[in-house]
Order: sequence, then structure tokens, then C-alpha cells
Amino acid sequence: MPRIAEYYFRTAIVFLIVGIAIGLHMSISGTHNVIGAHAHINLLGWVTSALFGGYFALNPAKAAGRLPMLQYVVYTLGVAVMTASLYLLLLGNTAMEPIVATASIVTFIGVLLFAWIVWTPARHA
Repeated sequence: MPRIAEYYFRTAIVFLIVGIAIGLHMSISGTHNVIGAHAHINLLGWVTSALFGGYFALNPAKAAGRLPMLQYVVYTLGVAVMTASLYLLLLGNTAMEPIVATASIVTFIGVLLFAWIVWTPARHA
């Protein structure tokens, strides 16, 4: 399996653990104001990262080179910062709003890079 696929699967599991922990905390505390962060970390973190990993596992030629690693770093950093800052924003820290916005754009750039990888032909040696 390509290294990038392993990275994505491992990262997806970390996001899943954090997402479940947030869900458990909401359930135990009865406070559900951070549900948006919970949803984002599960869908963008766990699900999308696992799908990206699956794509790279099934398309090893597309996993080669620097662009897939750049895409992984940009996307993962964007999701991590976005979900953490969104969590704090939803707890009432309004100073996080520009950080959420910036991290959302970084995440979107990561998605656009993935789209580029999918749509361009694989380079064969």
C-alpha cells in the first residue's frame, strides 16, 4: 500500500477517535452546542480522509510524487485547525471566527489539490 494511503488511514482513525470523544462529551454533559465541530471532524476528518486513503491505495501511480504528500499536509492541517477553532468558536470564543474561515479555505485548497490529482493522468516512469 502506498505510504500516503497509510498516512490517510492513520489520520482518519485519529479524527474518528476525537470525533467520538466530542460526541461522548456532548452526550454526557447534555450540551450540544459544539455539534457542528463534531460533524465536521467526523465527515471531513474521518470519512473524507479514509476515502482519500482508499483512492490512493487503489491508485498507487497517483500516490507517487510530491503532490500527493503536499495535498495530504494541506488538507490535514486545514481540517485539524478548522475543527479545533470551530469547536472553540461554538463554545463562545468569537475570536476564532477568522481562524475558522482561514482554515476552511486551506481545507478547500486541499480538496482542490485532490481533485487535480484525480483528474490528471498518472505519470508513469
